[in-house]
Amino acid sequence: MCGIVGTVGNANAAAAIYKSLKILEYRGYDSAGIAAIVAGRILVRKGVGKLSEVEEACGLSSLPGTLGIGHVRWATHGKVTPENAHPHFDCSHRIALVHNGVIENFQELHRSCAGRHQFTSETDTEIIAHLIEDELFSPDPEKQDPAAGSPSISLERAVYNVTRRLQGSYAILVISTLEPDKIVAARRDSPLVIGIGRQGNFLASDVLCFLDQTDQAIYVNDGETVALTDKSVTIFDSRFTAVRREPVQLDYRCEEATKQGHEHFMKKEILEQPHSIRQALKQDSKAVMGMTLDMLRARQVVLTGCGTSRHAALIGRYAFSRLAGILSEVVMGSEFQYFSDSVDKCTAVLAISQSGETADVIQGVKKARDNSAKIFSVVNTRGSTLDRLSDRTLHLRCGPEIAVAATKSFISQLTIFYMLSFAMIDRLAEGVEKLNAISNLIEDNLKLNGSGLDRLAVELASKKDFYFIGRGINFAVAGEGALKLKEVSYVHAEGMSAGELKHGTLALIEPGTPVVAICPTDYTYAETLSNVQETKARGAFVIGVSDQPNDVFDIWIRIPQVEEIFYPLVSVIPLQLFAYYSALARGFDPDKPRNLAKSVTVK
Repeated sequence: MCGIVGTVGNANAAAAIYKSLKILEYRGYDSAGIAAIVAGRILVRKGVGKLSEVEEACGLSSLPGTLGIGHVRWATHGKVTPENAHPHFDCSHRIALVHNGVIENFQELHRSCAGRHQFTSETDTEIIAHLIEDELFSPDPEKQDPAAGSPSISLERAVYNVTRRLQGSYAILVISTLEPDKIVAARRDSPLVIGIGRQGNFLASDVLCFLDQTDQAIYVNDGETVALTDKSVTIFDSRFTAVRREPVQLDYRCEEATKQGHEHFMKKEILEQPHSIRQALKQDSKAVMGMTLDMLRARQVVLTGCGTSRHAALIGRYAFSRLAGILSEVVMGSEFQYFSDSVDKCTAVLAISQSGETADVIQGVKKARDNSAKIFSVVNTRGSTLDRLSDRTLHLRCGPEIAVAATKSFISQLTIFYMLSFAMIDRLAEGVEKLNAISNLIEDNLKLNGSGLDRLAVELASKKDFYFIGRGINFAVAGEGALKLKEVSYVHAEGMSAGELKHGTLALIEPGTPVVAICPTDYTYAETLSNVQETKARGAFVIGVSDQPNDVFDIWIRIPQVEEIFYPLVSVIPLQLFAYYSALARGFDPDKPRNLAKSVTVK
């Protein structure tokens, strides 16, 4: 879940890389580094901490040169130390590389190099540099020109040969003093995209990196190797045969990846949600109906996602059931691959992922494809791996989401699920009209709840345990509210069915314990209030999220009154805001929560 970027042909490569890494920091912020080739040498600066801290300590952006690679790290193998920060090198310092992913057989490969190479880090990444070194400088006469004393194979061929030995996931960028005008890249199960710029070409984990330079991109497929110069792009397939692929035009705007005057991306993205609903509604009705009909024809429908996307899937399942009478199953993305024996050609798999690069979801989808299932997806990123694996895709259209905690992508996912639900009963136009009206109600409610939630977060800043409860469709909202609080405020929070309280959790309720009740006046209202009373009798501090006040609530968070099926859209947003303000009240950065990264590209 690291971020990588490289550029070639840029007048000030390090400055461009540093700017790109600032955008990529949602993928990791334990450490950072940049390497550049200058006058036949590889120069490197790297260190631990957030990108700005490393820049202040060693001046990443001031490295000279027109070619370089950079990295922001989310630690997997090895502690957060300067030695483990990327880039990593071969023994002779003629090769440097950055890596996103996990090399599962690195210990075996490490043992095979014992005695020949000196290792300076604990990472799985460093082994790749030494293996490339072996390929380029092997005593094997077929690989080495003894008379010239130089490699007889290209850097891209060496990288290709090495990747055939790697098990696990990787997106790597490699530079070498032997070919100082070239960056070589390769990928498997980790995102990688090429940017064709006016002032240099790019390779990166995310198109957001180079939006200020170009809107022309080429997506790299699994098993491919890339040789990039300032004037050429050569892509080799899994057999090392050159393939041709034309760039596509990106539909993001550069300014969408900025805070636009807000203190944090999370706050900006919460406030954008009315607009996000309207954008998500701009689907091609034929595409919506096409996916709907295929799902209705399937013998079984399985929804899969991780974290916030899984909570959206749970709400989607309720909407399918209550509006259309369609029974579907939700399976965690990390568990889905273990259910692949139950998936066949009569199964429709609907995969949900903001990035389209979530490793656990992709793993399960690939196994489902192998069993001939139909693959549908709901993603935000066009051209992402999940998008390309799918038979049909509906795009969220909510623009880039930079904060690690998902907010506007969640509301957009719900919008898509409601559209599919209405399409199942041939009332898509009616559903779109109702959702448009709700977006206006949310806009008004955001203004209503702002300052009150700010004060509540300060009041509860010393509390260490929160319980979010709801029934029916509100159960998933409770789970999402708890997840948001955990992610950005580092508070123990549980989201659970209100009916499960008496089966264990009620033992944890003591005087002053905050209980957040998702309690709109829908079909669950009376039963949920009864469970709230049970917590109140044990001294709980009850926060009611409802369209009506009630004496049992110590604090009432007011939401608009809507049709009962739509309450998740209006009730989740105050919970997002409360999590945001709770992070601030506790002194934490809500955009960069500890130990987490935005795009979970490792299993």
